[in-house]
Amino acid sequence: MATVDVTVRGAGAFGLAVAYACARRGAKVRVIDPNGVAAGSSGGIVGALAPHVPDTWNDKKAFQFESLMMAETFWQDVSEIARQDVGYARSGRLQPLVDAAAITFARQRIETAKDLWQGRAIWRVIKTPENEPWTPHSPTGLLIHDTLTARIHPRRATRALAAAIVALGGEIATDGPDEGAVVWATGWQGLIDMTAQHTRQIGNGVKGQAALLQFDARDLPQLFADALHIVPHGDGTVAIGSTSERYFTDPTSTDEQLDDIIVRALAAFPVLANAPVIERWAGVRPRARTRSPMIGMHPFRAGQYVANGGFKIGFGMAPKVGEVMADLILDGRDAIPEGFHPQANL
Repeated sequence: MATVDVTVRGAGAFGLAVAYACARRGAKVRVIDPNGVAAGSSGGIVGALAPHVPDTWNDKKAFQFESLMMAETFWQDVSEIARQDVGYARSGRLQPLVDAAAITFARQRIETAKDLWQGRAIWRVIKTPENEPWTPHSPTGLLIHDTLTARIHPRRATRALAAAIVALGGEIATDGPDEGAVVWATGWQGLIDMTAQHTRQIGNGVKGQAALLQFDARDLPQLFADALHIVPHGDGTVAIGSTSERYFTDPTSTDEQLDDIIVRALAAFPVLANAPVIERWAGVRPRARTRSPMIGMHPFRAGQYVANGGFKIGFGMAPKVGEVMADLILDGRDAIPEGFHPQANL
């Protein structure tokens, strides 16, 4: 291809979103990943785009909210350019309220959500519907229903982003030189590499295991209970996840911890009792020390950039991360929250 303006190392959600945003603005981009597109945690199966609770607002929550608001248009454009379905839907979510204290907090957030979510999404408390099997059990008979939560099909979304980049004149490669502006979006191993160049831990990998069931609930909301995400996808499957493992030996193996997740999910949601498990998955998610994304100038590679640390919220943050990184790389404009700057993790 012609002279490359931007080289992105890493073909996960952050790397592809940055490359796509730059390509949309006319830059010639090359994405390099020796393992291919969606080889890491971005090739998972859960895809819950779940918002933070609407209170104690901060830059991280505001950034995520803006990104979730961008998501529908962002993924629609990606789908149209790539001519591939990404599995996006703003499906909403139901969560049980387990006691009186939980009810009090939930009702307080009804008012804060009106302000913080700017009337563009709703947080409300509802009675548990009767004779509705797709409902989490609630000891109080009450549920939180929010309309901001969305879903994405992680593998389809990353592959569609890659296809859209190619359609815009970019390149996806397994090897190549650093040309133009260089962005490091190399996931948990990139965080380990940065830690090795510093005097304390900058970030690490957290393994997650999840399961995919054959059960068609495509038009129904997500469920969240007992720390489990239950995510219906548009292809007639339901994803269940996930574990959070700081210590592991095999990044991609599944074991009894996933067995426990499945047992808990079937106990909490009997409607899934006879749904066959069609896939067991494991991968490692990048967690920066502050738990916020690390985006901006690379702390150890002069003149280069980093986009990493999208722990559990990578797909939800990706549209906005791509936008602000393109602002910085192509226009020299820094609109990145202070807490996201790499220096915050040093």
